[in-house]
Amino acid sequence: MTAVIGKPIKRFEDDKLIRGLGQYVEDLKLPKMVYAVFVRSQVAHAEIKVNADQARAEEGVVAVITGEDIEGKVGKNFTAWIVPNSNQVGAEISSRPLLACRKVKYVGEPIAMVIAESKERAFDVAELVEVEYKELPAVASIENAIREDAPLVHEQMQSNIALKWQIKNGDVDRIFSESDRVIRQKIYINRAAPVPIEPRACIADYNFSNGKLTLWVTSQNPHIHRFYIANVLGIPEQKVRVIAPDVGGGFGAKIDIYNEELLACYASMILKRPVKWVETRSEHFVASLHGRDFLVDVEFAVMSDGKVRAIRGNSYANMGAYLGTVSPGVASVLHGLILPGPYAIEAFDYTTHAVFTNTMILDADRGAGRPEAIFVLERMMDLIADELGIDPLELRKRNYLPSGENIQTVTGLSYDSLDFSKVLSKFGEVSDYEILREKQKKARQEGRFLGIGVVSSIDICGFAPSPVVGAVGLQAGQWESAAVRFHPTGKITVLTGTHSHGQGGDTTYAQIVSEILGVPLDSIEVLHGDTDMIPMGWGTYGSRGTSTGGSAVYRAAEKVREKGRIIAAHVLNSKPEEIEFENGEYFLKSDPQKKITIQEVALHANVGWNLPEGVEPGLEAQSFFDPPNFTYPFGIHLCVVEVKPDTGEVEIQKYVAVDDAGKIINPMLAEAQIHGGVVHGIGHAMFENIAYTDDGQILTGSFNEYALPKAHFIPRIESYFTETPSPANPIGAKGIGEEGAIAAQIAVANAIIDALKPFGVKHLDGPYTPARIWKAIRGNLAKV
Repeated sequence: MTAVIGKPIKRFEDDKLIRGLGQYVEDLKLPKMVYAVFVRSQVAHAEIKVNADQARAEEGVVAVITGEDIEGKVGKNFTAWIVPNSNQVGAEISSRPLLACRKVKYVGEPIAMVIAESKERAFDVAELVEVEYKELPAVASIENAIREDAPLVHEQMQSNIALKWQIKNGDVDRIFSESDRVIRQKIYINRAAPVPIEPRACIADYNFSNGKLTLWVTSQNPHIHRFYIANVLGIPEQKVRVIAPDVGGGFGAKIDIYNEELLACYASMILKRPVKWVETRSEHFVASLHGRDFLVDVEFAVMSDGKVRAIRGNSYANMGAYLGTVSPGVASVLHGLILPGPYAIEAFDYTTHAVFTNTMILDADRGAGRPEAIFVLERMMDLIADELGIDPLELRKRNYLPSGENIQTVTGLSYDSLDFSKVLSKFGEVSDYEILREKQKKARQEGRFLGIGVVSSIDICGFAPSPVVGAVGLQAGQWESAAVRFHPTGKITVLTGTHSHGQGGDTTYAQIVSEILGVPLDSIEVLHGDTDMIPMGWGTYGSRGTSTGGSAVYRAAEKVREKGRIIAAHVLNSKPEEIEFENGEYFLKSDPQKKITIQEVALHANVGWNLPEGVEPGLEAQSFFDPPNFTYPFGIHLCVVEVKPDTGEVEIQKYVAVDDAGKIINPMLAEAQIHGGVVHGIGHAMFENIAYTDDGQILTGSFNEYALPKAHFIPRIESYFTETPSPANPIGAKGIGEEGAIAAQIAVANAIIDALKPFGVKHLDGPYTPARIWKAIRGNLAKV
């Protein structure tokens, strides 16, 4: 049997999805099921009075639940990240009431839950719930929220600052005083929505005969959902079952635990009927988390030769009206620690702020704090290159950290393995960088405006180890579990605590097991997403699926192989140390013709007729893997654009990605992850933007106003890999799911701004729409 790790194998899970045979929450129908619709706030900040009498009296209505109905009967939806040494606001302020009671704090906040015999009836009756608003002053932007005279989102506070967290190392002031140049810039990264192809959905079914609650839900982390349900609703955790069936994408939006899901559970408990809720696409823009929305004021201490010695500054993240499930860490830890990127910075002083506003909560959109950090870093590197007259790629080369393992950074991280020389070599082979620069010069002489954006990115992912994660405030472990089980017929079931919702985890894990145990891929089934089936798991996010979840699978498969060796030795009348294993067969070292297949061993193990003394029946093993370090994929991306100055339109002509994600299990799936991430980054750079008025009314509440990139806007994406294995796990793998999104947004931004240099444009905040670009050109023409 040939090796399967490293082979480009098509995803197993795609067949049923392509043929329309997947089972999503919307596909499920239970007996006596009723349907929920939410009445949502139409204003950003107000005192409210709710009258649901007429709605309750309507035919076909099962219940109408308001905030006053549940006050004191259920808990609040709380954040799972408490950042140490940050003065983070307490849970009594930051936690979300499941339904607004007497006051609303953002447009879209749920006020009442209407439950009817049909979805259509529920929508109709929701319009009969009367809400009287007494509007209060609101703030929707960071700059307005941090003013001294700003209206307060939470009147109990002295300001709108939810937390303040500082990272400082080295003699920053001295280095700045010694530097040849100080380059400073204020940078804003626009707010975006995750917009997975499947909106959120759930069905809650409470069985009053045994007190068991089952929730089918679009979740990236079913066990975390179970924990929240138990805590907020006061149900014993062992009486809660959470099932995440097929999930149509997540991008971080389905990490969070939302009020609607908790309310569906509560409603099913009191009604003793299954309750279904499916988010509409318009609801997604006001009711699912948002991402990005960072304002950063930063300065770099630079020498004349391009060496960057120190960084200092402040960031402000718009958190919305409450703190999300992991949002405090997004605004602080995940953003600040990675800001120095792959560069050898001597000193660092950076303060992160989380800011309350009257908007929907911000949380872990794809990348979660790291895209914002790399955006700031790489925008500054281009500004420095321009100031010093150094080629942008050359400037980056002069500042890279050395290659090696456990490379220490100024923020205290230890990069597991790093080798930019390898990535640079590959980039030189495939990018035609020097040729592109010559082409750019010629184009400008012809009156055409090409721009080249180059980015050196690095990600912090595969969150671990659990004690470190706890030390930075996440109230959760980050180990992962897996079980590998041989059946008597020689087939295998793999159970994993992660959850695949587009990444191809089923195929990847099957490849790992096939490699270790020598069984055909079609003999392996991977199961996940059911808390009654899986002992415990922390889910899929932060690019941890392969490096952490896959490593647990790897270790469990190794245990199975070694137990099989003991049984094989017994059957072959030998000793375990005299047995070799290769291509799914155990054989004697001294006589390779004496052998037994692992499937035959599995049958022996399961029938248990002839086992060594002290060996239990069955051939299966479980593993809990807690990595000793995070993993840090890295790479160089290049984007080439042409800007049409008369209209501000942008054409992306070329995109090259060279990434190092350690050992690549499946190059086809890794490339697909890069492609998807790059498109995500292009969308956030050029098209996608959640916009609010100053008083908190959302202006982009549908696809009529919120633009996604179309297929014809996307160039051919050239994706290449180098491999620098991680020492932090037995596979050597790193994450890859977010690297494309982290790099692409700033690669596109740098390319567009590079194209605008002849017009005197030094910096421009996104999104880089034709109108914004046209205005920047017109505003600078007089200066050129």
